[in-house]
Amino acid sequence: MRATLTVLPGDGIGPEVTAQAEKLLATVEKVFSHEFHLSTGLIGGAALDVLGTPLPDETLNLCLHSDAVLLGAVGGPKWEELPGNRRPEVGLLELRKGLGVFANLRPIRVWTELSAASPLKPGVLAGTDMVIVRELTGGLYFGVPRERRREGGELAVVDTLHYTEREMERLIRLGFAMAQDRRGKLTSVDKANVLESSRMWREVVQRIAHEFPEVQVQHMLVDSAAMQLVLNPRQFDVIVTENLFGDILSDEAATLTGSIGMLPSASLGEKGPGLYEPIHGSAPDIAGLNLANPLATLLSVAMLLRHSLKLNREAEAVEQAVMSTIRSGYRTRDLTDSEQPWIGTQEMGDKVCRFLREEV
Repeated sequence: MRATLTVLPGDGIGPEVTAQAEKLLATVEKVFSHEFHLSTGLIGGAALDVLGTPLPDETLNLCLHSDAVLLGAVGGPKWEELPGNRRPEVGLLELRKGLGVFANLRPIRVWTELSAASPLKPGVLAGTDMVIVRELTGGLYFGVPRERRREGGELAVVDTLHYTEREMERLIRLGFAMAQDRRGKLTSVDKANVLESSRMWREVVQRIAHEFPEVQVQHMLVDSAAMQLVLNPRQFDVIVTENLFGDILSDEAATLTGSIGMLPSASLGEKGPGLYEPIHGSAPDIAGLNLANPLATLLSVAMLLRHSLKLNREAEAVEQAVMSTIRSGYRTRDLTDSEQPWIGTQEMGDKVCRFLREEV
């Protein structure tokens, strides 16, 4: 097939890990006889430095005319003193809004070979395999008013949590559909004992549940969910939740795998290109040192192949190549202790490409 893809390297280690993704895509092209046309755009701090905005119009237009978008990472200390509306992270929020992606999928899978790198005991981790489905376009991150103001002679701050029923419904229905295709269990996370938005969220879940009678539904308060993720993570199949809760819980769940450098994500909308990115940050302290773990980005490529290009065989081949690389003992520094050997970013990318060529 032919596909047009946009790569946004971003900041910090973003250019290093996306370089390995481009190498992997070239390998997929050759092995499976596809044709991928790749374009590159600026976002985040890199865009601020050159064009003075975290999401230039030309970047968004490039993405909108693509079949899928692959993002590295944005942000870093260099831009922390900028006003809130000009920080690199605003570019990511605006990109999600511009693409219309409302659902972030974060698969959390514990690799047996890497369980020693996790802070939890292997017996607690065994069998952990879940997907967190997080709403992306509503909640505290987008509600207005959002401001500082004077009240009674002192400074006050306001953030607004805003959702429409439709925004909740489309995300929750997607969560049910995923649970139906997996193990048939949906955990809806909210704070219904305190927040009116969560009470409405729970009502929508209960209404949609009638459309999926084969799916077992569980409601869980967010504080309890945070605790259960470390006490008994294997109980979860699909977790569906709003923006802020999903942001926090998915990063907590990332620690189960031993390294945030192992976790991919996909952000999908009702139409248009999907956005794919590792969930780690820009890690400016190791940028340019060939130390970054590229596997989350390479697994994001697998999600891109599966969800946007409908190339399931190719996606499975990429995932198998990553698995073979890990099973063969290759590790980046984040996956080892001080006494174990490790390889760099570029070498890890080379190993995955080699296993892909050999195993197909």
